[in-house]
Parts: sequence; structure tokens; C-alpha cells
Amino acid sequence: MPDIKIGKITLGMAMTNTYFVYREGIKDCIVFDPADKGEWLFQKLSDNGFEVKAIFLTHGHFDHIWGVEELAKLSGAEVYAAKEEEKLLSDPKMNVSASCGRPCSVNPGHLLKDGEEVRIADITIRMIETPGHTGGSCCFYLEEAGFLIAGDTIFCESVGRTDLPTGSMSTLIRSINEKLMTLPDETRVYPGHGEATTIAHEREYNPFL
Repeated sequence: MPDIKIGKITLGMAMTNTYFVYREGIKDCIVFDPADKGEWLFQKLSDNGFEVKAIFLTHGHFDHIWGVEELAKLSGAEVYAAKEEEKLLSDPKMNVSASCGRPCSVNPGHLLKDGEEVRIADITIRMIETPGHTGGSCCFYLEEAGFLIAGDTIFCESVGRTDLPTGSMSTLIRSINEKLMTLPDETRVYPGHGEATTIAHEREYNPFL
């Protein structure tokens, strides 16, 4: 079976990483956290032959959702997020988009429970609840590829901020230790900001853990 590949496009005022995954040689792709410029993102992927089959959201902050509406409309892709994040996604004050001058809300068509798996574009994705950055933050684990799409839960030698609505540092650290540090050492971690890392590297060098 062809290998699963990952691409990254950094977008928006917060330099947020939008990822897309696909099987080598197959142009159906899945987009994670369309940070901004949904129309541009759709065109960019289309120009390279990709068809967006689904959109997955790690959490509801403005800088991870501003591109959702346009990308979903143009591609016809359905939106997936953690059930516990539904309220924040739908509230422009809570997701901070209102105070950034561009109110935004998202109503996902699919709300996932912890551990739930979805198979799209011949790729299986498992949702892992990792509350702390927000009350409904999650990560998406692609076990076959050894990828973790981590959103703002964990960064290279750092962790997500917890000073915005529904955030909690103690909850975040517990989530990382109990949910992420149990993954294989070689798991490649793709965060919402900055460069990729591995579970092994974070276990050894992350000062928050």
C-alpha cells in the first residue's frame, strides 16, 4: 500500500500550520486546521491536483478555523472536531475571533468522541482527547504513518498556552503525559506552530513534562 505523506502550509497572523495528508500517488487529501484564506488554500491544493475530502480541527481558536468556511464550501468536504469543543467553535467570543476583528464560528458536521476512528481517503485517523489548551482540544493520530497532528497541545520543547477561555495548564500537562507520552517514541509530532518533533525528543527535552 502506498505510503502516507504530509504537507504543511503556514498561514495567517499567528503563523499557524495547516497540514494536508494523502497517500503517495493518490490525490484525495485530508486537511487539518485550515488556518486562513480558505479560497486560496482550496485553489493551491487544486492547482496541485489535490481533492479535499475532509477537514479536521484540533481545536476552535480563531487562528485554526478562519479558513474552514470557504474551504468547506468550495470543496464540499465535511468538518470533523471533538465533541467537547462544539461550544467554543460556535462562539466568536470564546474562540477569540471576535476580539481579533473577524468573528467566526464553525458548526462541524461530525463530532468525535475520544478514541473514535474515521477512515477517509484510505487513511485511518484516531481522535485523541487532549484537553488543556482548550477544554475540547484534541490530537489526531495516524498510526499507520506514525504521525500525530497535535494542534496547540504540544510544541517542540514547549506546550500550548492556557490563558484563553477553557484553558488549564494542569489539565494540559496531564493530557500530554497520559495520552501522548504513551505513543511510540518514533511518532512524528506535527504541531500547530513551529517545527515538527518526536515523542522521544519531547519525553527527554520538554521542560514542561
